[in-house]
Formats: sequence, C-alpha cells, structure tokens
Amino acid sequence: MTITVLDTHTAMTGILRAPVADRPELLRAMLEPMAGMYRYFPGDVDLVAMHLASAGFPLDRDEQRCLDALDTLASADAWPRLQRALDQALEVQLAATPELAVPDISVLFVLGDPGDANFMGPSLGVTGNGGISGYIVITLWPYPENLDRLEATVVHELNHNLRYRPGGVVWDPATVNVGEHVVSEGLADAFARQLHGADLGYTRIGVPHLHDEAVFAKVVSGLEVTGMQNFTAWVHGDAIAAHFGATPVGLPTGAGYAVGNRLVDAYLAATGQTAAQALHTPSAEIIATALNRSS
Repeated sequence: MTITVLDTHTAMTGILRAPVADRPELLRAMLEPMAGMYRYFPGDVDLVAMHLASAGFPLDRDEQRCLDALDTLASADAWPRLQRALDQALEVQLAATPELAVPDISVLFVLGDPGDANFMGPSLGVTGNGGISGYIVITLWPYPENLDRLEATVVHELNHNLRYRPGGVVWDPATVNVGEHVVSEGLADAFARQLHGADLGYTRIGVPHLHDEAVFAKVVSGLEVTGMQNFTAWVHGDAIAAHFGATPVGLPTGAGYAVGNRLVDAYLAATGQTAAQALHTPSAEIIATALNRSS
C-alpha cells in the first residue's frame, strides 16, 4: 500500500505561468492521475470542467494572486506535511485495525478559486473529497486557519477513504441516508482530533454549532432522509445547499458536522473505543447508542 501526495505545486505553478490557451491541457495532465475517482459517473468526465465546477483555481484570471498563494503553501511546507500526516495516520489506523487492507491512494492538493464567493465565504476556503476509495482531493485557500489545519484536514479525508474502501462500509446511492453522511463526518473529525487534538481536529464549518440544541434536534429529525441530492442542506447547511441548487431545510452552515461530532463522541464515550477502532461501525449502531445515551 502506498499513499502518494502528487506534486501539484510544480504543476500548478507551470499552469499559472503558461499562456492562457495552454492552461486547460496542462491542467488536464495534472488531473489525469485522479481520473479513476470518477469511475462511477455515467459517461466520460471532463476533468478540467470538474475542477472548475469544484472551486479549483481559475485558468483565466487571478494569476498573480494564485501564484502568491502557492508561494504561501510552499513556505508552509504544505506538501511534505500532508505526506507525513497521512503516513502517521495510517500507522495509527493499522494499529487499531491490523486486518485492514489499504489500497494505494493518490492525493491531489489543489489551490482553490479566490473568486468563488461560496468557497471563500461559507466554505471557509477549504473542501475535501475522500469518499472514493483510492483517491483524496483537498481544495484549499491558504487562510492562516487552514494552514494550521492541513494535517487534520487530510487525515479527515483519509478516514472517509478507509471507511468506504472495498470490503468496508458500502455507500449505496439507492439506500444511503443523511445519518450515514452525518456519522461519517463525525467519525472523520474524531479521527483527526485523536491525532491532532480538538483545537485543530474539528472541521471549521461545524464548530459554531457544536452546542446548539436546536440544530442538534433538527438534524436528528432528518437522519432517515434518503436521496443524495438532499444531503447538502442537512450536512453542509442551507447557504452551501442553495449555491448548488439544492433545497434549504432551515440549517446553518456546517450543521451536520456539528451533530455528527456529537453523535460519534457519545458513541465513543459509551463504548470506550477510539475513532480508529470505530472505523467501520455501522452508522445505525452509532446513532442508536448515542441517542440512547443522550436521552
């Protein structure tokens, strides 16, 4: 098993310094090692279009701003830090679950779009995708708070990747519910906190609502909701949902992360397990234990 953090620093610098007309193909070459993460999509996926739709750095503006941001990331030793954090996290996970078969994992660390109001605002300049086995994508703008949390951010996504690896928890689009998504975010944060502490391990968007009882009750009321098109509002909140054309449900940004942390923490306290040990625990078991404990 090998976890490889791709050298996107060199690639992105070259793209942003190239003539505008050459940038799409240079970007496509940088993204090609990640093409397999779209294996469940119908038809061919345009990697460049997917990058731009996912708040990746723009190809026709803000060049100097982006180059300066890349310098900030390089000065922060971002790429080696990600690699060290992943290697350390895998050691901790394997110690807790020695039978775990870990696939090779490619990690794409990409600069975000400073002109994307949703990404820079409600999303706080960072998004991650670790749910497709073998691939992790972190899209980030180097706000100081995000630089501080680089390790915790990538470890969070590793937890998703290992939970949903072949032989692990099955994410079935036809039956998966909000509860699974919320619990998975709580488990991933708990794993990040296990390794990097509470100050850095929480996903930032969920922190303001960790102790909000009204938010907790509202999210719990939607745990059985199915249909992945509905998940954004319940997990990420109304503002981000509206940005992607989803229907708001009356929740603030990051609500599902806050509730997921509370449910998982209650389960871990009740069972005495660590987040690493609970990697493949069914979400229904975590929810039932947590709600019984909190009732």
